[in-house]
Amino acid sequence: MHWNEQSGGTGLRLGLISSGACKFALVTIMLGRLSKYALGIASDARSGGTAIMRRTKVALRRSSSIAPGGHNKSESSKTSGDHGHLEKGKIGGLRERKKARLRQQIIETALHLFRQRGYENTRIDDIVQTLEISQPTFFRYFPSKDAVLREVGRRAFARQAESLKSELSVRATTEQRLRRFYETLGNVTEVGRPLWQAVILAGAMDPVRSPELRGAEAATVSLLRDIISEGQKNGEITGDFPVVHLAEFMEGLFNTVVRQWAVDLTGPHKLTERVRNAVEFFLRGARP
Repeated sequence: MHWNEQSGGTGLRLGLISSGACKFALVTIMLGRLSKYALGIASDARSGGTAIMRRTKVALRRSSSIAPGGHNKSESSKTSGDHGHLEKGKIGGLRERKKARLRQQIIETALHLFRQRGYENTRIDDIVQTLEISQPTFFRYFPSKDAVLREVGRRAFARQAESLKSELSVRATTEQRLRRFYETLGNVTEVGRPLWQAVILAGAMDPVRSPELRGAEAATVSLLRDIISEGQKNGEITGDFPVVHLAEFMEGLFNTVVRQWAVDLTGPHKLTERVRNAVEFFLRGARP
């Protein structure tokens, strides 16, 4: 068999071409895999970087919520809020104390002028000028001069209630309690005759003319009933009449005597003497 040089060369060339094509294909496949691998690394790097950035942001947010000194911002804000409320409470309390102090100063100044000049001769201008305040300031506390008198009446009832509570807290007979209570009341009233005359004439202690005094007056009468009730239990006071009526009789006697004394400035008898006789009259009529 003879070898054909031409055909042999062509075959060799084809073989070389086939071999080259195979090598090229292999290189292409390898490069493709490498590129995919590289893209995967890049993708992982990007996703990893994103995750790192996300974790960093979270950490920053957490660290930013910590105030200097290691306290959480929310806790610090709550603490500062509490301090704010405390400061507001202090300011509010100071403001209320100032108002109460000025109210007391108005009352004391008005009473001093009432005693010195008389109620009718004392003007609101006199009160505000003495205190160096304006009329609008006065009217923020009291709508009128009579309102100051009603405050005097309310305080008088409060003092009476305290005195009756004191009488109930000590061991004594009903006669001793009533005599002591009304004698003290008469002495206090007699010392400030011009003032109490104004209080009575203005109805500043009359719960009918001044309804805001009903509670204070009722509290005083209730304590008087307690004293009379104990007297009934001890056999010192008659049980023929209800306690409510007996307390009304005693209060009615005292109020009538004081009103008469207040307008009768030339009367021969002192208030204390009139009050003493009124208590004696009641005790004699209330004996069993």
